[in-house]
Amino acid sequence: MTDARRATAADGRLRLQFPRQENWDDGLANRSRLFAEPIARKLSRIEPFLKRSIPILIVAFLAVVAIARIAGMLSEQSRLQEAARQSVSLSAAAAAAAFFTDFTGFADNNRLASENRLAKALPQDRLAPGNFVLLVRADGKVIGASAAGAAYVGSDLAGILPEVATLQRFGNRAGVIETALNDIPHYASLMLVGNQGDLVLAVGSQYRINALWREEIALNVTLFAGISSILLVVLYAYYNQVKRARDADEIFLESNVRVETALSRGRCGLWDFDFTNRRLYWSRSMYEMLGMPPSDNYLSFAEAARMMHPADGNLYSLARSVAKGQSRQVDQVFRMRHADGHYVWMRARAQVIRISSGRVHMIGIAMDVTEQHRLAQRYAEADQRLADAIESTSEAFVLWDKNDRLVMCNAHYQQAHGLPDRVLVPGTERVSVNSAAARPVIERRIADPDRSGYSQTTEVQLADERWLQINERRTRDGGMVSVGTDITLLKRNQERLRESERRLMATINDLSASRQTLERQKTELSTANANYQAEKERAEAANKAKSEFLANMSHELRTPLNAILGFSEILLNQMFGPVGSPKYGEYAKDIHESGQHLLNVINDILDMSKIEAGHMKLQCEMIDLVPLIEESLRFTAIPAAQKNITIDQRFSAGLTMPADRRAMKQILLNILSNAVKFTNEGGRVAVRARRLPDCIMLTIADTGIGIPKAALSKIGQPFEQVQSQYAKSKGGSGLGLAISRSLTLLHGGNMTIRSRENIGTVISLQIPDRRA
Repeated sequence: MTDARRATAADGRLRLQFPRQENWDDGLANRSRLFAEPIARKLSRIEPFLKRSIPILIVAFLAVVAIARIAGMLSEQSRLQEAARQSVSLSAAAAAAAFFTDFTGFADNNRLASENRLAKALPQDRLAPGNFVLLVRADGKVIGASAAGAAYVGSDLAGILPEVATLQRFGNRAGVIETALNDIPHYASLMLVGNQGDLVLAVGSQYRINALWREEIALNVTLFAGISSILLVVLYAYYNQVKRARDADEIFLESNVRVETALSRGRCGLWDFDFTNRRLYWSRSMYEMLGMPPSDNYLSFAEAARMMHPADGNLYSLARSVAKGQSRQVDQVFRMRHADGHYVWMRARAQVIRISSGRVHMIGIAMDVTEQHRLAQRYAEADQRLADAIESTSEAFVLWDKNDRLVMCNAHYQQAHGLPDRVLVPGTERVSVNSAAARPVIERRIADPDRSGYSQTTEVQLADERWLQINERRTRDGGMVSVGTDITLLKRNQERLRESERRLMATINDLSASRQTLERQKTELSTANANYQAEKERAEAANKAKSEFLANMSHELRTPLNAILGFSEILLNQMFGPVGSPKYGEYAKDIHESGQHLLNVINDILDMSKIEAGHMKLQCEMIDLVPLIEESLRFTAIPAAQKNITIDQRFSAGLTMPADRRAMKQILLNILSNAVKFTNEGGRVAVRARRLPDCIMLTIADTGIGIPKAALSKIGQPFEQVQSQYAKSKGGSGLGLAISRSLTLLHGGNMTIRSRENIGTVISLQIPDRRA
């Protein structure tokens, strides 16, 4: 912080500062994206609906198109069939009309005339492809036909059309029927000619109709498949774009979280003021700095102005100044009211920009400088106190920096050397100051008093006959501090001291007597020290006796506790009949639980006392660690299941080692019970065991409440617990981890505890494999 900024922060006055241009534009885009977070959050709510609705709409569109095309194809088929029917019916009617006048009947001798008459009235080119007309006598024999049906002349109608009996029965009222000719579907229409039973039969093939309809089906299926493929490609492209947009949103949100986390940890916040709408947007870190709940809503200008300290300037005048274009950047220190009522010092730095829509925004960052402001005040106060102390001292004081330039001095130094004010400016070289100073009458250098080479002492006599003893010493940064003490009276007294030598000798005798007194006091102090050592040894012996006494108290303490537990179980189980009031059952249960808890505490104390007294002896044998771990896990399975805690275990093969089975089981039970006890509902406990080159590593990790960093050094010491409400509610003597650590040390191993609060705890055991 420069001098101007330091003065601004110290006096607490609100000022506008216009420093050099900084690289605000580089991060402008990132800050703008932060302000788009509410819009992104709203869009994220709409996105699932769009993702579900678009495929449904595409499938519905394809279904509608398919149904429409199927209905169109069925309609087209019906239209083609109806047209074919009408064509056959009209052909039969036209052929019958050709023989309406001067008809004498169909006979073999007039075949040619009948066919010519038919061809003249109904040429073959007027018939649809595949259609033909047959001239049939009353006996059913075909005696003539159009050009396409010449092959059927001379054939029997019953052989060609089995349905002819029906047609002959109904005559002209038969209409058009479907039949099969040479296994090919055809339409047939029979018309009566004359009064002798002669017939005209018009036949039309359905092959061409079916071929056209199949072509129509193929065309529609191809079009539908093409449309479906295009829509599927569009759908794929949409999902791909949605995925890319989602990935971009995730990256944006992650970046936003990182920026917000960095701002929150750095006590900074982003803000954006819209001059057009007079609205102010704050980032979450801004709300956190002021102790307010985070919000995505905009603040009004008046709300922000009311939070500002009235003595730190007018926010309205600042806004008007920026809006008029008088400044493009803002660097300002002010106070804002915290939610708890106190004020927070902030330094706001911002830049005015014009966005693409033409609106003017002021985007900037606000930093919490409360601590810096307090430090600046403390530094200013300390500097002032130091200056007052140096000025009020009776010695001539001067301080030079490592380049021999003046830093500061007091009035006594100026008076002693007769220096003018013009040379006593901070930064003046020492040569210039010495040249302006009055020359001493006598200057005598005394040998280095501490022989370090970093200090020297000089005695000088000034022109006014005063004597000064100047002590100079190097500072750590290479500078020089000089203190001049007035020794005029000392010099004058030297003469008097020479004259009063006998009094000096008397003083020496007094000092000798004092020395003897000091020797006597030294002897008394030695005696007291010896007594202290004896008392210390007695205290250590008493402590050892206490430990041995507690180690031998197992039987005397367990026996009455077992009696308490036994009688409470009798009362609880009502072995001798009903006790009476239900309260007795509750009291008996409380007695039993308290006795059980007391027994566990005493057992832990006795075990710890045995270890401290050195009475704990290990019975080492070759054990397999995996079954021992599984057995210990079974003891903690019930409380783990009650809290829905997942036990994850993973062991390596061949974990055999020489160790005390009981001690190892106690270590495992203590650590596992603590892990289950301090893990919340639905947590997880992981147990790992593997062999290293010279030891076996056992790790137990949980996702419990964790241990504060300040308390980690206490964990594992006797009777130490993490003093939280949750830990206190779980009870215990605090000896579990201490006993486990001591037993691990007895095996020659070590226990390491790592933990983070509200994340979990990891305890690692390294047991050396001491094979014979």
